[in-house]
Amino acid sequence: MSDSWPLALLDWYAAHARVLPWRNPPGAALPADPDWPYRVWLSEVMLQQTTVEAATPYFQAFTARWPSVAALAAADDGELMQAWAGLGYYARARNLLACARAVVAQHDGRFPGEEEALRALPGIGDYTAAAVAAFGFGRDAVVIDGNVERVVTRLLALAEPLPGARAAIRAALADVLPAGQAGDFAQALMDLARRVCTPKAPRCLVCPIADACAGRRTGAPEDFPVKPAKKARPTRQGTAWWIEVDGAVLLMRRPARGLLGGMLALPSCDWRGRDATPPLAGDWQALGVVRHGFTHFELELAVQALRLPARPALDGEWVAVDAAATGLPTLFAKAVQLALALRGEAGKMAP
Repeated sequence: MSDSWPLALLDWYAAHARVLPWRNPPGAALPADPDWPYRVWLSEVMLQQTTVEAATPYFQAFTARWPSVAALAAADDGELMQAWAGLGYYARARNLLACARAVVAQHDGRFPGEEEALRALPGIGDYTAAAVAAFGFGRDAVVIDGNVERVVTRLLALAEPLPGARAAIRAALADVLPAGQAGDFAQALMDLARRVCTPKAPRCLVCPIADACAGRRTGAPEDFPVKPAKKARPTRQGTAWWIEVDGAVLLMRRPARGLLGGMLALPSCDWRGRDATPPLAGDWQALGVVRHGFTHFELELAVQALRLPARPALDGEWVAVDAAATGLPTLFAKAVQLALALRGEAGKMAP
């Protein structure tokens, strides 16, 4: 493979780069704004579990509400969790706060520019550390995400499945990394993956680096990257309880650690079976089941409802039923929607 392909890629990027609120234009000097690395970091955390299109309004809302890492560090935990709803993986929201507070406490409110120091911060792994170093500080870091993996495995026609192929990907990029242009180089690979080197039906005829691509010469570039066989995800079961009194429903904040930690939700069991004891005795009505996929398992959550004449002595927050789904994680928003759909049906949720 020719070592000249990075230059051809950078030329293509200069003409075709996407304009994004957290991205520096190709070839431009980094902004003088001392909070620029904060914006880069925030965008990278958001983009780990959603698309550019979905993340953009969240990014704009967050930076308007918390324009600096110091402002984010001072945010109320519950308010930040609500603002994060819809971005997935609430452990990242908790790490977001922990990281912001560590930057304030350990680095006087300014992100460090070295990858090693960045990796020492909560929630920052190899990819995010390299991205902040390259995009936020202009360092010569090798930035590799899933899009970059797809382009490089095709360029090299790597037969080894991921994640085993990652060492070869990193070595290949380190060998050709354009000094002083690591940020543009990584962004160019990402844009190429989105617009040209797509997962299915890659557009090889318009690819600026097609001549260097071993995957294209095989005639089946879409066969790369090679992926290991998927393992079936187990199914777990649990129960959530809708407790309604005079047009309000009880929400409880989940424990800080664990899935959906720190989030408001309907009272729920530990998802280890449906034979769970309700939070209080009563004539519980079965409303149905909602399903939701997590990274390592599928969940079937039965929803049971009880309408009472007076509020029981339970900890939590009472919220108007019509607003109950607002700010909840997707799983519990589904459960609320099921309950709302059945509130008016005869025989359901009778007091």
